[in-house]
Amino acid sequence: MENRRSGILLHVTSLPSLWGIGDLGSGAKKFIDFLYDSGQSLWQVLPLNPTDLSRGNIPYSSSSAFASNTLLISVENLVMDGLIKEKDADEWKIEEIESIDYEKVILLKAKILETAWNNFNSPSSNNKFLKDEFEKFCDLNSSWLEDFALFSALKKRFNQTPWYQWPDEIKKRNKGAISEIRVELEEICLKEKFYQFLFEKQWNSLKEYCNSKGIEIIGDIPVYVDYDSVDVWTNPHLFKLGHNLKPLFVSGVPPDYFSEEGQLWGTPVYNWEKMEEENFRWWLRRFERNFKLYDIIRLDHFRGFVAYWEIEYGKKASTGKWVKCPSEKFFNTVLSHFDKKISIIAEDLGIITDDVKAIKDMFGFPGMKVLLFAFGDDFPRSPYLPHNYEKNCVVYPGTHDNNTIMGWFEEEASEREKKNLMRYIGKDLTLEDINWEIIKLAWMSVAKYSIASMQDILGLGSCSRINTPGTLEGNYRWKLTTNQLEKAPCEELLELTETYDRKRVN
Repeated sequence: MENRRSGILLHVTSLPSLWGIGDLGSGAKKFIDFLYDSGQSLWQVLPLNPTDLSRGNIPYSSSSAFASNTLLISVENLVMDGLIKEKDADEWKIEEIESIDYEKVILLKAKILETAWNNFNSPSSNNKFLKDEFEKFCDLNSSWLEDFALFSALKKRFNQTPWYQWPDEIKKRNKGAISEIRVELEEICLKEKFYQFLFEKQWNSLKEYCNSKGIEIIGDIPVYVDYDSVDVWTNPHLFKLGHNLKPLFVSGVPPDYFSEEGQLWGTPVYNWEKMEEENFRWWLRRFERNFKLYDIIRLDHFRGFVAYWEIEYGKKASTGKWVKCPSEKFFNTVLSHFDKKISIIAEDLGIITDDVKAIKDMFGFPGMKVLLFAFGDDFPRSPYLPHNYEKNCVVYPGTHDNNTIMGWFEEEASEREKKNLMRYIGKDLTLEDINWEIIKLAWMSVAKYSIASMQDILGLGSCSRINTPGTLEGNYRWKLTTNQLEKAPCEELLELTETYDRKRVN
């Protein structure tokens, strides 16, 4: 983090697209061009792992810690690769609106990908180069791809029932039964691998375009994985499960200012003793995978790598206890594994204890500051106020879990918070002023990185909020339109970025 830098938070699902959901096509390149023209050098996305309608399309809740979300595959790019006919792509277009209809998109993308597979696999296809690329991809990624493809095929075979309800010999991965079912489902597995290949090919091309313009991508690693995931199915010994493969303990957080009862997340917690015995091999593979996808990684719920809240299965969150992790050995192992310096951001929001701060500082990981948290009861001593920042941090007006600046000011901020904000800025504010004044506070601060959501750059209200924690309905549906991107305040953002010495250094 040698230079002052700035950027924009916008998940891939929210990019402009004519096929119902943001993807890796021309809309993504136009957004990267906007970043470049406005002097930005960072693009932050949320996890790119597969999502599921039954889990509320949450990118932090996935069937795999290694696979990617094939809903994000660009139809335009499939046309360029000769896998889809242009006339079919045109027929599949959806009217561009600011909300994703996942039910419709999932069915549409399944049809499009099936068509691409059939064209690729057709005896008359002339795709030798693409087939060679596909074979190479399968070889390089076999450590996770084989199991993910089989897991996905089995989910289809068993009507999406979770793995722990599958027949015993499959659930417990009896070698003979697994070998037999692999042969039986070979065609479906190959198709699942192909879809992962298409994503990877398109993402690598987009990332190369992004990096060529001096822009780095920040990606997220969720701390936990779902119980109904290929990761738990294939590595049950790395999680605190009983002999019946049911969780003994699950994750969450204790009661605090935000929740009287605490939060019950329900994912199985790691067996860190087993992790350590294997020299954190699973985690090293996970970091390797993510550093291929991203330039910088944000570790979600960083405190869970130092000590985690463990709740006995079936009990309330408030009954849990803190359990320490071998954090120093873990991060030493991770950092020494790579032959180059890697960049990690620690998501350290909430109540953070001294042991968490010590590990963060020991390894020099920048923490996070959120300006929307800064003007409450602890004003003017709040750690989220710019005059209290250390340089080695990343400041956000708000994250994907917050309301937009305008939505917060209109609907959530107390009169005291508004008064404190205006006192801090030194003038009265109108609703029209509020988003740029708070963005300016982030950009002018000593923080090395400042990152604003695209919704806040556009000055949008709460209807464009992407996520409300603790709810399952209506999240991760906001989508940027082409018209909004074309009218985005590029010159204003460039001027702000130059003024506070955050402009990209070519």
